[in-house]
Amino acid sequence: MRSNQTATPASYSAPSSFGGLAPGASAAPAARSKAAGPVLAGATIAMGLMAGLFFAFDVSVMPGLAAGDDRTYVTAMQHINKSIENGMFGLVFVGAFVATGVAAWLQHKAGRRQAALWAAGATVLYVVALMVTMGVNIPLNNQLAQAGDPSQITDFAGVRAKFEGTWVATNMLRTLLCTGGLAALTRALVLHGRASR
Repeated sequence: MRSNQTATPASYSAPSSFGGLAPGASAAPAARSKAAGPVLAGATIAMGLMAGLFFAFDVSVMPGLAAGDDRTYVTAMQHINKSIENGMFGLVFVGAFVATGVAAWLQHKAGRRQAALWAAGATVLYVVALMVTMGVNIPLNNQLAQAGDPSQITDFAGVRAKFEGTWVATNMLRTLLCTGGLAALTRALVLHGRASR
């Protein structure tokens, strides 16, 4: 008795995947997962650099200037504020925000909820630091610059008094915020490493 059905050769079967991907699957999630670690590490480094910069002002730059006379203080701070406006600082200053936010998103997409929450917390802390910078420190820097060339300033004590106390206090706050962000990113990095094992 012959069957009307045509048998499929045993040597042939339809592939269930192509290039290691199941039908309908996308390489994008895998790419995001691979990028999650390096982006998180980059965010941690950038946050550490910002925390270190602010900390250096707290423990060396500002105390050192505080020991000098009013003219030296105003002149030095004008030069420092002008010198820090460079590409390297801008890259780290903005990059810390972008990298931290992207790191939180990538951790979330990879299903690492706890790591994503810690990275998101770091993002919030850095956003607050940016708000302090934009709302207080930069306006004070601009006000100091508007005082004019030191050779034309007649009241160095008055210019310094309007700047020093508030700027130093808010810089300490930025240090605390960025240090908290660094701690949060470090925790996220540890959780990422555990999940990747």
